[in-house]
Amino acid sequence: MVTEQSLEIMYSGDHWVARFTAMASPCEVLIETREECIARRAAAIASQCAWSIERKFSRYRDDNIVHRINTASGAPVVVDEETAKLLDFSDALTHMSGSRFDITSGVLRRAWTFDGSDRIPSQETIDEILRYVGWHKVRWERPRLRMRPGMEIDFGGIGKEYAVDAAARLIEIELGRISCVVNLGGDIAVRHPRADGAAWRVGVEAAAAPGSPIRTIGLRQGGVATSGDSRRFLLANGRRYSHILDARTGWPVPDAPRSVTVLADTCTQAGALSTLAILQGANARQFLIGQRVKFWIQ
Repeated sequence: MVTEQSLEIMYSGDHWVARFTAMASPCEVLIETREECIARRAAAIASQCAWSIERKFSRYRDDNIVHRINTASGAPVVVDEETAKLLDFSDALTHMSGSRFDITSGVLRRAWTFDGSDRIPSQETIDEILRYVGWHKVRWERPRLRMRPGMEIDFGGIGKEYAVDAAARLIEIELGRISCVVNLGGDIAVRHPRADGAAWRVGVEAAAAPGSPIRTIGLRQGGVATSGDSRRFLLANGRRYSHILDARTGWPVPDAPRSVTVLADTCTQAGALSTLAILQGANARQFLIGQRVKFWIQ
């Protein structure tokens, strides 16, 4: 079950820094203001938004729409508008990726545990689970979703980035053009430049040295997201296996980059493109060039 953590906030030179935990990730919000009450309100908006989305869409809970869908045993489930939009977005990503990305592929976690060990599942195990994978097997007629018994959905591939954009948007709605950085586990959104027009400085993590920046980029407006294997992977027979799986095969993509960072208009877009680039394997760079976004590959 998800446990909502406490919110910590402190002043740091010319801005406030708020920290909390959501979606199993360290999160922070940087708020450019001298007024503590405004900073605390922005931090509360961001954290409550992240926790709310986690409650609603986490596959680890038994009291939300995802659980209701995953336990419907083949019966149709009518979903609300927010869930419908995420399903529509997931459908679009599946088609854009040639079915490499698929929100029904979360069941492959039964075969794969990316804990840095050398435990590689057998092909037989993967083939058995693949019977329950495939968006083409799902009947999605908005707002009604019907899946075959045994199939599940998992929004883990897009949920955090969606929460980042939602939190940044809510802060702007309530507090206006305040300059802040919403950072949920390294997925980032900025809606306005700093008061003097300067950019916020955002670090890009080194794939070979998690926690250390390999470069910094200036961000006045937009979203940044990174996909890669720096923290979740397996090592076996001299090969590193990424946690990002091709839904068509049930296996990590061969020859994929260690890490892809994308700068786009929104964090949701950046996260989707970075993941889809990894799924392109050796063609990641060509794929991103075609998307006309700034990117960094390691």
